[in-house]
Amino acid sequence: MLKREKGFTLIELMIVVAIIGILAAIAIPQFSAYRKRGYVATLNSDAKNAYTASAAMIADNPTVAAMDLATLRTAGYTPSTGVTTSVAFTSAAAYTITCTGTVGWGLGTNTATITEAGVITAAAP
Repeated sequence: MLKREKGFTLIELMIVVAIIGILAAIAIPQFSAYRKRGYVATLNSDAKNAYTASAAMIADNPTVAAMDLATLRTAGYTPSTGVTTSVAFTSAAAYTITCTGTVGWGLGTNTATITEAGVITAAAP
């Protein structure tokens, strides 16, 4: 090669491409796992926030006869994007709040459930 010729050889470029490929092969599965953990945290957090709103509503009105998502919203609960919240209400001493995530999240357990006692059945990745 002449001294004025500059650039990379084909071997050098192939090595760089191989290194980038190896790094991508490691990073992509980790990224998917991070996303799933984030979705699980969202569901569990929403269930706890809905429970807090329900407890506040019952503390303000101990004779509450019904509870639904609209009632929880007035008590300060706002579901996260992609989360559907439902309430199975019998009385202020017997109810269950279920938060369900979008199917596209691909979680093993796509729901988080919390009872009137604050016992949570958490979502799992």
